[in-house]
Amino acid sequence: MSSNSHGTTPYYYVPAPSRHPAMAALGLFFVILGAGQWVNGADWGKYSLLFGLVFWLFVLYQWFGETISESESGQYGYKVDLSFRWSMSWFIFSEVMFFGAFFSALWWARVHSVPMLGDLEHALIWPNFKAAWPTVVAGATASPAGIIEPFQVMTPFWLPTINTALLLSSGVTLTIAHHALVENKRETTIKFMWFTVALGVIFLVVQGYEYMHAYSEMNLKLSSGAYGSTFFMLTGFHGFHVFLGMLMLLVITLRLQKGHFTSDKHFGFEGAAWYWHFVDVVWLGLYILVYWM
Repeated sequence: MSSNSHGTTPYYYVPAPSRHPAMAALGLFFVILGAGQWVNGADWGKYSLLFGLVFWLFVLYQWFGETISESESGQYGYKVDLSFRWSMSWFIFSEVMFFGAFFSALWWARVHSVPMLGDLEHALIWPNFKAAWPTVVAGATASPAGIIEPFQVMTPFWLPTINTALLLSSGVTLTIAHHALVENKRETTIKFMWFTVALGVIFLVVQGYEYMHAYSEMNLKLSSGAYGSTFFMLTGFHGFHVFLGMLMLLVITLRLQKGHFTSDKHFGFEGAAWYWHFVDVVWLGLYILVYWM
């Protein structure tokens, strides 16, 4: 472990060898093993998955705790801060590509696959098929082969619009909290951080209610053709990212209450804020391309 003879922050902190990477990999091994066996009919797979997930989360709790202790003890200087910023930037870039794949699937299905299924060759096979996206032509939801039940499409009113207002408001409260932290107004920062966390929780509750409404009253499911699969994959993965972002902000808020971070050194706060703003931007794309178009 690096140290500095003058008692100041090291030029670049190098931690001692750690057990955490190997232990985290072990937990993920049981997660993947259990998931693979469970979907293939082995009942014990769900217990392996649960054990691996709990074990993995416990390792992350210890790992993050040590990282926080190292940061608060003054071990992290400019070079480590810079590496954290680059790491978070590349992580968010990977998330951009992740959602880009699903947005591309939605675009390909609407612009290429559906029109192709309506050409002359396919018209002879499925004469009653409507080569239009369900949100464009009313009633164009039935499967030409009769394997998908008719369903209703999701509209932007009112739950998605309410969720849009919630996420945009959370971006505002988070920005206010950031400015308050820079100005060393800790109480204001904590207050607006709790507002942001609460808005994230409300968003998830509203989305859960939206899913219940879709399944029970609209017959819209993951199996409802290309529309249903792209709708639930995009909104579902986004909801999962909102959940992760909310947890990040919650941890940051609790750390603020413990006196962590200063006005000029708070990348943990900034990294979580970057992620949350990214989640906001993705939702705006979803709101326009999935609910309006």
